[in-house]
Amino acid sequence: MTSYPETENAVESRQKITPNLWFDNQAEEAAEFYTSVFENAAIKGTTHYPDAGQEITGGEAGSVMTVSFEVEGFSFVALNGGPEFSFNPSISFFVSRETKEEIDELWARLVDGGEVLIQLDEHPFSDYYGWVQDRYGVTWQLILPSNEGDWRPDLVPSLMFTQDNVNKAEEAIDFTPMSLLAPNWAT
Repeated sequence: MTSYPETENAVESRQKITPNLWFDNQAEEAAEFYTSVFENAAIKGTTHYPDAGQEITGGEAGSVMTVSFEVEGFSFVALNGGPEFSFNPSISFFVSRETKEEIDELWARLVDGGEVLIQLDEHPFSDYYGWVQDRYGVTWQLILPSNEGDWRPDLVPSLMFTQDNVNKAEEAIDFTPMSLLAPNWAT
């Protein structure tokens, strides 16, 4: 994979949001999986449930609560939060690679125990693209850049806006917490 040092630091420094991936009780296992699937990945830290507050958190004291990890310079937190929520394809991660061979290798690792959402193949919008839901339910879209030499970040989160939220992506990008905290602040 070609390195673009002048742009890599810019991408890393722009990450303002850290995705928190909510697992029932597989956070540690999932973080180990992701750091084994991607070459440029590492576990950065682990927190454990404290003795106090078990009635609120539901986590057993001393068990893993979160695992911080990085993939391609992009930070994630895996949380053992219980069965209340599950993943769906409305949030996925785009992964760009420079060769079909790199994509094929990554695809094979991610699809193992998972499910193909869109077959890895040539599509009208890409020479090589596929969408997979991994064994934990997280979805990944793998893509080969259109033009050789075009730089793309190695990993980018993707948020889908459907049903009542169609055409609201710009509104979400422009959203600021201030609008919730002080609705009349700008007036």
